[in-house]
Amino acid sequence: MHAEIARELAASGDPLRLTLGGVRYVDKPPLLYLLLAGAFVLGGAGEATARAVPALGALVAVAATAWLAARLMPGTSWGVLAGVALLTSCGFFAYGRYVRPESIFLAALSGGFALLLAGVITDRRGLAVLGLGVLGLAALAKDPLGALLPPLAVGLALALAGPARPLAAWLPWPGVVVLVVVGFAWYAAVAVATPGFTWYTLVDNHILNVARARRFPDEDVPLSALVFLVVAVLGATPWALAAGAAVVRLARRRAWRDPIETPWVASAFWAIGVLGLTALSPFRLPHYGLPAYPALALLAARGWSESGRPLALLHAGLFAALAAACAIARASGGASFARVLDATDVATHKAAAAGAGASLDPALFVRVLGIGALVFGAGALGLVALLAAGRLSTRGAGARWDSPAAAAAVTALTLVAVVPCVALGLEVVATARSVKPIALELARRAAPADVVVHEGPLENSGALEWYSGRRPVILDGRRSVLGFGATQPESRDLFWDRARLAAAWAGGARVWLVTGRGEDRSAVSALPGPRLVASAGGRRLYVNR
Repeated sequence: MHAEIARELAASGDPLRLTLGGVRYVDKPPLLYLLLAGAFVLGGAGEATARAVPALGALVAVAATAWLAARLMPGTSWGVLAGVALLTSCGFFAYGRYVRPESIFLAALSGGFALLLAGVITDRRGLAVLGLGVLGLAALAKDPLGALLPPLAVGLALALAGPARPLAAWLPWPGVVVLVVVGFAWYAAVAVATPGFTWYTLVDNHILNVARARRFPDEDVPLSALVFLVVAVLGATPWALAAGAAVVRLARRRAWRDPIETPWVASAFWAIGVLGLTALSPFRLPHYGLPAYPALALLAARGWSESGRPLALLHAGLFAALAAACAIARASGGASFARVLDATDVATHKAAAAGAGASLDPALFVRVLGIGALVFGAGALGLVALLAAGRLSTRGAGARWDSPAAAAAVTALTLVAVVPCVALGLEVVATARSVKPIALELARRAAPADVVVHEGPLENSGALEWYSGRRPVILDGRRSVLGFGATQPESRDLFWDRARLAAAWAGGARVWLVTGRGEDRSAVSALPGPRLVASAGGRRLYVNR
């Protein structure tokens, strides 16, 4: 979907008027789409080019996290560990492979946070100004509110560390100016060009969304607070354990009173703030926990540097439990894993609400679960071998195998071996859900004069035009991220009701209907003589003749 928005931006050249399927799209700011459009100019509008942009964003976030950790801790090995911890957090790795704004957002957050903290601890105002400017890019990537949390965490940590520092120590006015200009100028320009945009963005998409009273709701089904926290922690497992240990030690020592600990206290505030505030909000989606992951990776490196044997024991037990869970799930044909996915996956919830059977075939995950059992089992055995040999001791010196770095290295290698399982799992899900087969069939069969109709919100098949080259009209699709765009005058003929579909279906043109809704809830049940042409990815393609 996001690649299609960028392709339309590359054609229009107007970043103040983003569109999806020709309909105004105002849910996200333009940074991802500008980067993608530029990449399309250089490398062509293809899948590989589109995926390269968020992947590079993910690598920037990893590099920024590793750079900051190396500055805060002696030796470069802990910096490398922090970068590896972020890269191998399964939630982060997964979203780094999606064509979505999240990895660009995290790149700006982690880069801005690293530069801002480096400027504060070295008293280099220029770095702080640069950091605030990079945080402005985060506002341009996804959400201005999310971009404000890192500087607030730094300010709170400084305020608790003792005598109040001048505000300019962490908020130099040139940096604030750059943040505001970079982060908010686009919003101001679109507000002038598009009446109603400010109300939609500030009130409907934030205040009313939290209150669950939106005027323009979409079909997203929020997670409960408990499920959100479980998903967020699992996405950062096992690094969340070491990060939690570091936070506990900071709390026990009342580290917020020590100015030297300010970077770590700020990291803890950032991670806890993201997870805590999201859990308290009535609306939560799985990726809302991602902004906490760079801070968790930093804290995980700190946690491992302070503890060898206790964390090694804990991780050995966790890896053994995960290996057993994967093995049991594999023995059951993947059924238990599929139940977990159904309980936590927003796409499954949306499809179920639309009356479509969206549960994935458990057998698809058997290979992934088998590899996962082997990898986690090997990781557990590696840690047990180190413990049994008596080579883990927090009193060891240097880089010998009796240092915490040994267990941290085994943990990192285990997770490096796990992320291919995540990639395989994503491939399985994408193959089962992609609109691509339907779109390619449509491209092959539909004539230029034919009418293409998509039933339901267009974002549910956002790549339909990308793969088919055909722009659909939208049936019953106003409960959508395009709900605001549907009110714009130019979209009047792009949104149909069932009466208009029925008239076209019985008229002289050939009409194709793409639907992902259950047959009892789909308009196709009321149409005369629908012919089923193809079924794939949880969707069906019908034609009237």
